Amino acid sequence: MVSVSSSYVLRQPTTITRHLLSSTRHVCCFPHVPPHLPTPFKYQFQIVNLSIAGSRVTETEMEVNGGAVSDPETIRSQFLQLLRTRRNAQLPLTVEPAKPVVKPLFQDVTPPTFSEAMESCPKANIGNLKELLKEENLYLHTEAGDQGKLPVLILSTKGNNQEKRPAVVFLHSTHKCKEWLRPLLEAYASRGYVAIGVDSRYHGERASSLTTYRDALVSSWKNGDTMPFIFDTVWDLIKLADYLTGRDDIDPTKIGITGESLGGMHAWFAAFADTRYAVAAPIIGVQGFRWAIDNDKWQARVDSIKAVFEEARTDLGKNEIDKEVVEKVWDRIAPGLASQFDAPNTVPAIAPRPLLIVNGAEDPRCPLEGLEIPKTRAYEAYGEAHSDNFKLVAEPGIGHQMTPLMVKEASDWFDQFLK
Repeated sequence: MVSVSSSYVLRQPTTITRHLLSSTRHVCCFPHVPPHLPTPFKYQFQIVNLSIAGSRVTETEMEVNGGAVSDPETIRSQFLQLLRTRRNAQLPLTVEPAKPVVKPLFQDVTPPTFSEAMESCPKANIGNLKELLKEENLYLHTEAGDQGKLPVLILSTKGNNQEKRPAVVFLHSTHKCKEWLRPLLEAYASRGYVAIGVDSRYHGERASSLTTYRDALVSSWKNGDTMPFIFDTVWDLIKLADYLTGRDDIDPTKIGITGESLGGMHAWFAAFADTRYAVAAPIIGVQGFRWAIDNDKWQARVDSIKAVFEEARTDLGKNEIDKEVVEKVWDRIAPGLASQFDAPNTVPAIAPRPLLIVNGAEDPRCPLEGLEIPKTRAYEAYGEAHSDNFKLVAEPGIGHQMTPLMVKEASDWFDQFLK
């Protein structure tokens, strides 16, 4: 079990050393690969290395002890290969001007109106902040097709255009959009950051109805040609890093990433996949998918996107959703999520870059018990790097909810390592 100290922080004392990895480009362009139905992954026994030859996909198995991958670059390379297998025809990264969104689309039955947590974010005491804010709206074309058009909202303060500033990317939760993040964007911009919000796949400007995301998940289960749960948005975030590192006003070595819930998962996997994200602070997003299946703690996560699991239950001839259904859905819509790309392997792979994980101690979607192995392996990875830039905060009595404490912890984390 994970214990929680009175200060809510789980830490392992070692000498503090700051590590920011140099900019590394990971993205290569491959021809489109026909969709395929991945075979179920067995976490304890094997990982699947997807290699591409021309336009054909071949699978080779590599044995691993205890399901752990010792080389972060190997697991990162395998993940990038997986992302490329589901890409449409590749295009050069292009930027298109956009207009501010007047009526953001929320896929919640009752659209949200206020977030105490986001409004609590520390901000500079600037009386005329609204007048000083510079807003940019644009689209990045990350691949061919409608979902390859990434809507981006950027806020910064007007000033010396020659100054390179730190930047933080923010990811929204399920059924929300980038406009929902505006209180965070304004707060960070007031403190000298370039603050970036994006719409994840099938959300915001990339959605057309209240069921767009739901329908995309079901389609992924049926057809196996997309990965709308986490992975496809990670591809966009890799392309976003291409863009951000080339901007004149951003220090390419000081780009952070954070998000809430689904956005926390996006931040976690983007930091794992792309070392240009120098600092990460996922909020109520990091969890052990395999652990949840093995310990019958998958229900709350499944309920958050239940339609796809109900569809799979019917297709598999089951009377109810069970662990077999859950495992098959993850293997289909996000291959490797409950095996080689699960938290025990991908969280340590972020080392030695500063990583803050902030969860609720009672969160049923991200059970703390499921983070015991990832936490232990992360401490080992950071210890080997002679760094204690890993921190896990578990707020007592809090379920799946972002709180002012979590927002403050993330804010302090970025100030510590990006300022």
